[in-house]
Amino acid sequence: MATNSGLLAHQFDDLEQQRDTELLSMWLFLATELLIFGGLFTGYAAYRYAYPNDFEAASRHLNVLIGAINTIVLLSSSLTMALAVHATHKNRQNMLVACLALTALLGTVFMILKGFEYYIDYREDLVPWTSHFRAEEWINPGQIALFLLFYYVMTGLHAIHLTVGIGLMLWLTIQARRGRYSPEHYIPVEVIGLYWHFVDIVWIFLLPLLYLIGTHSPGDLHF
Repeated sequence: MATNSGLLAHQFDDLEQQRDTELLSMWLFLATELLIFGGLFTGYAAYRYAYPNDFEAASRHLNVLIGAINTIVLLSSSLTMALAVHATHKNRQNMLVACLALTALLGTVFMILKGFEYYIDYREDLVPWTSHFRAEEWINPGQIALFLLFYYVMTGLHAIHLTVGIGLMLWLTIQARRGRYSPEHYIPVEVIGLYWHFVDIVWIFLLPLLYLIGTHSPGDLHF
C-alpha cells in the first residue's frame, strides 16, 4: 500500500528517504557488477602482460570499424538518457518519451551491429576451440585462443547487460506514455539511467583493451 498519491511506499517516512534508498540500492548493485567486470579486467591485464605480442596480433583481427561505430552509438544513447532525466525534472512528457524510446533504439542498433560483428568473426575463423578456429595459422594458437576467449566473455557479458537495459528502457517508455513520471516522481528514470551509464562506461573500457592494443604494432604473429 502506498500513500501520497501512490508515490510514497508505506515503509518510508517521506519521499526523500525513499529516493535516497532507491539510489543507494542501485549504487550497491552497480558495485557488485563492478566486481564482476573488475575480475575480468584484472585477469585480462595479467595475461596481456604475459603474452603481449600474441594479444596484439589477435586484436588486429577484430573489427575496429564496428567497434568505433558502436562506441558512438552508445555515447549517443548516454546523451539521450541524460536528456530523459532532464525532461523528467522539467515535466516535459513528450521529450521524456522520445528520449527513452531513442535510447532503447540506439541500444538495439548496438546489438544488431554486435551480432553482425560476431558473424564476421565466425566467418573469419576467430571462434576458438571450434572448427572455425584454424590453430595452424598462428605461431602460438593457445595464447590467441585465450585472447579470443576474453573477447567473447567480456563483450558477451556486456551485451547481456545491454539487453537488460533495453528491456528497462522499453518499460520506462511505456510508463512514461502513461504519465507516470514527473518532477515529484522521477527516481525510476534516474536509477535506471545510472545502470545505462554504467553499461556504456564498461564499453568505453572494452574498446581500447580489446580493439586498439594492436593498432600501432608493426609486427604480426599471423602467417
